[in-house]
Amino acid sequence: MGEKNVRQESTAGELKQFMKHLIKDIRALEIMIDRGMIEEGIHRIGAEQELCLIDKSYRPAPRALEMLEKLNHDKFTHELSRFNLEVNLDPAEFKGGCLKQMEDQLRNCLECLHKELEPHELDYILVGILPSIRLSDMTLDNLTPLPRYFALNDRLSDLRGEAYEFRIEGTDELITKHDSLMFESCNTSFQIHFQVGAEDFTSYYNWAQAITGPVLSACTNSPILFGRRLWRETRIALFQQSTDTRSNHQYTREDAPRVLLGNSWLNGSIVDLYKEDIARYRVLISSEIEEDSLEQLKEGAIPNLSALKMHNGTIYKWNRACFGATNGIPHLRIENRYIPSGPSVLDEMANMAFWLGLMHGMPDEYRNLHETHDFDTVKANFNRACRMGMGSMFRWLDGKVYSAHDLILQILIPLAKDGLRKAKIHEKDITRYLKVIEGRVETGMSGSQWILDSFDKLKNTGTKDEIMLAITAGIARRQKKNTPIHKWSLSKIDEAGSWINRYWRIDQIMSVNLITVNENDLLDIVPNIMNWRQIRHVLVENNKNELVGLLTSGNLIHYYSTRLTDETQEALVKDVMIKKPICVTPDTLTKDAISIMRKHKIGCLPVVRSKKELIGIVTEHDFVNVADHFLQEFLKE
Repeated sequence: MGEKNVRQESTAGELKQFMKHLIKDIRALEIMIDRGMIEEGIHRIGAEQELCLIDKSYRPAPRALEMLEKLNHDKFTHELSRFNLEVNLDPAEFKGGCLKQMEDQLRNCLECLHKELEPHELDYILVGILPSIRLSDMTLDNLTPLPRYFALNDRLSDLRGEAYEFRIEGTDELITKHDSLMFESCNTSFQIHFQVGAEDFTSYYNWAQAITGPVLSACTNSPILFGRRLWRETRIALFQQSTDTRSNHQYTREDAPRVLLGNSWLNGSIVDLYKEDIARYRVLISSEIEEDSLEQLKEGAIPNLSALKMHNGTIYKWNRACFGATNGIPHLRIENRYIPSGPSVLDEMANMAFWLGLMHGMPDEYRNLHETHDFDTVKANFNRACRMGMGSMFRWLDGKVYSAHDLILQILIPLAKDGLRKAKIHEKDITRYLKVIEGRVETGMSGSQWILDSFDKLKNTGTKDEIMLAITAGIARRQKKNTPIHKWSLSKIDEAGSWINRYWRIDQIMSVNLITVNENDLLDIVPNIMNWRQIRHVLVENNKNELVGLLTSGNLIHYYSTRLTDETQEALVKDVMIKKPICVTPDTLTKDAISIMRKHKIGCLPVVRSKKELIGIVTEHDFVNVADHFLQEFLKE
């Protein structure tokens, strides 16, 4: 997000003043490039580690600000949500032992964090999307209470003008709406920085775009959201849809989302890229900027380009072009933002070595991709990788089609190895990191595949919530050993912990595979549905998909047993249904739900959100399953 002094609300005059600074910053950057002021001939690297805090139940812990204060560590900072943190690693010159040094620094930072969290029964976890995160966690109560985040949320919502719509299809399907950008907080990444010169920026940037799909295919680590199996890298779709300011009627226009890979090659300089972004994307937020970048240049100072940085920080390109300064010397860098967090620090550093090696090993024949190749192929490769991971087929720059397996092992790893050697990275580090990529690709075991395989193994051993907790616990425990993902054992159901973790709330045991009828349906269909599905309760909705009633086997028996034999009028569902069923919310405690059912002598409770929005049902059968698990645990003890 750049500057901290972001205005939560900006007047029209303040936005105009900010835009003036934005124009000056662009001109100042042009001048610095024209005068040869941008650092050339050296490559530096850096990284940002995003992570999630979890409690002893393996659920998100919204205590980031509290822990930051206790930690008091200059490498840590806050993120969008109260349950996320970020670690900013020191930049280093790309040579020798820089990768191992960065790994050591990251591990030391995480160890400091772990020591601070442990007395509070908290922990951290590195994963693209936390498997145990729930829709109920996506409230503004969990938004980090800083003006910049509220300003961004308000501005995006204003531009959108309606609820955000989410539709992601994989093995399962997610279709939902939400009224804030909090879905973005589900995502955590491991962002990698690579400094390049202005003269070669276009070639490096286009090459970074070209390798995005194949690189991502080997690094995926977010296949599940809210218990649904979606894309191998669900982060990509979720991030785009959670910040998409386009409303439905605009989709026929050529408006670009604020989260994207790109629509064409860069054909010009970094300045042309920024100019296109300013022309295409509205200013979302502003701040009070005192510096005049052009005046600073006249005085011989290096401007910070604060307005440009802030605007660039609200456009979420998977390969982001950035301006910065080190020791008073301005530089340009490319930030890789598509690689997810985790599964282990070693896996992350292997991903980093793979990408940096490819970047530094860019073949000469691909230095002018904007003149020789079609960008649509790059977009198609990226989309395949997001959905299929290492199951993808890619059309590579030589025109041939390869499996992810063959492209990475036969072409990309040798290129990466060559690039690392050109940078004079220590040979033992090259071998150690690239062996991790090779092992992952040869076995097909990415972070996403491990999560999905664990899910398949556990799906008949517990509730979906139990499975998500077990997988989360399995990740948190195994990644501390810093072994690569392809050597991990699959998660076990008993890793979910005690019954308090698994059955404490109704949303942990309720069924979401709902059978419903419309209030105007013919009543006679209901007993047939009950017979076919072997159920005793059917929920009733109106044409707005709102819960309006409940039919039970008991009230159907009563109706049919008392109906007059000569009655000819066919009854509708609404004529017989229980019109005001007793309901609970997903955060209702299990013990309270049992008390409600006993008090009212009923066999089920519809689970609703916002009074009439039906999201689940809990029945006597669900409580029998819970009791069975209790007894099994008791007998084991």
